[in-house]
Amino acid sequence: MAEKETKEFLTYKGKPLVRNGNTLYYGHMSDDFVIMMTIGSTKKEGELDIADKVTISLINTDPNVRPKDKIVKKSEKNGLWAAMDIGSIWLERALAQK
Repeated sequence: MAEKETKEFLTYKGKPLVRNGNTLYYGHMSDDFVIMMTIGSTKKEGELDIADKVTISLINTDPNVRPKDKIVKKSEKNGLWAAMDIGSIWLERALAQK
């Protein structure tokens, strides 16, 4: 019998951070809200591509919400660090309002 493979996700401030292409999702999908970050452009730093323009969105995960109402907040930041910083604040505040 084959054993199930458990994958550990990278975490930031105790919440999972998952990447799919140029899109990063921050938070538990079972929570009411998650953060979606889309890397719009990158710049070269030596041999590495560093995220330059990042669009952050606070997403409502309720399946009963209309698709156009799923995005609660949206902003664009320069760099992944600034995007993660504001995204974590938005998520904590949204989840605290339960």
